Amino acid sequence: MKKIVVMGKSIEEAVRNGLQQWNTTEDRVKIQVLEQPSKGLFGIIGAKDAKVELELIPDAVEEAIHFLQEVFQTMNVQVRIEQKSTKEGLELHLYGSELGMLIGRRGQTLDALQYLVNIVANRYSSSHMRIVLDAEQFRERRKKTLEELAARLAEKVIRSKKEVVLEPMSPQERKVIHAKLQDHPKVRTFSRGEEPNRRVVIVTR
Repeated sequence: MKKIVVMGKSIEEAVRNGLQQWNTTEDRVKIQVLEQPSKGLFGIIGAKDAKVELELIPDAVEEAIHFLQEVFQTMNVQVRIEQKSTKEGLELHLYGSELGMLIGRRGQTLDALQYLVNIVANRYSSSHMRIVLDAEQFRERRKKTLEELAARLAEKVIRSKKEVVLEPMSPQERKVIHAKLQDHPKVRTFSRGEEPNRRVVIVTR
């Protein structure tokens, strides 16, 4: 936890001094008074300033971004992070020249980073947070690829009358397949197996 001890003629002034040092607001800190101010004899002799300890309350998003920055620094890659609020939660978009290694094969590295970022953020959040990590619009491109795959495999199931079992996917990717085919008149989907080898199965209705 980040803490500082500050002083001032009054408790209010001491707190103000601390907030100015951190360039933050009072709702972001816990305040503990260490010493009350004293005017001393005749208001001069033995006068004491107020002494206050401020403890910065961690912000979930800031901590998540800081975690990513440390990871990228360790990997020695230059990445810019931009955040965007959505109905589902928060999106963190990565920009840089070496994002391929951060995405990984079929987004596996990106999914792993997203998993860790959510753990970090929810450690500091009072309510559940959902953060989606994206790079080079990979999520949208992958979604389109999966939707096209779902449509092709649905036709294959209709022709062959046999079920098709897809490769293991993350919950997020399985959701794309299910959503694409949920209103299909001739096929239905369900998931089979245990994580991390859970798969989507497509069968006729």
